[in-house]
Amino acid sequence: MSQLTPEERHAMTRRVMNMLESWNLSAQDMIQLLQLPDSVKARNISRFREDDAFPADVVVDRRVAYLLRIEEALHTYFPRNPEMRDMWVKRGNKQFGRRAPIAVMVEEGESGLISVLSHLDCTFAWDLTGSKSEYSNAASG
Repeated sequence: MSQLTPEERHAMTRRVMNMLESWNLSAQDMIQLLQLPDSVKARNISRFREDDAFPADVVVDRRVAYLLRIEEALHTYFPRNPEMRDMWVKRGNKQFGRRAPIAVMVEEGESGLISVLSHLDCTFAWDLTGSKSEYSNAASG
């Protein structure tokens, strides 16, 4: 994401903020989920809605990338129903011990993001397990 222009980074920030707000996350949860630097206070989170882009930080960028892939996967699951996308994230899920996926993401940080993304996107889970490289090696051998 470091190759993004300032305008693209700003648009990405607004997109992620809109998503997090549709999930009814508090400012503190947003800060925790994104691992924003300590200099970002809960009272200042609103600046990312319109004025500022998220800081260019490796950890923040990685978490934003996970969130954007989660958003894409939810669009695949519920292509015509945005309300269901938001509802799915907020409802208890058997896969996560009856916890809501958003709770898993906020409470478990990066591993929670990976768990939710793996559940929604089997290709991500496949890549994560090394199956892709095992398959490539078997196919070429």
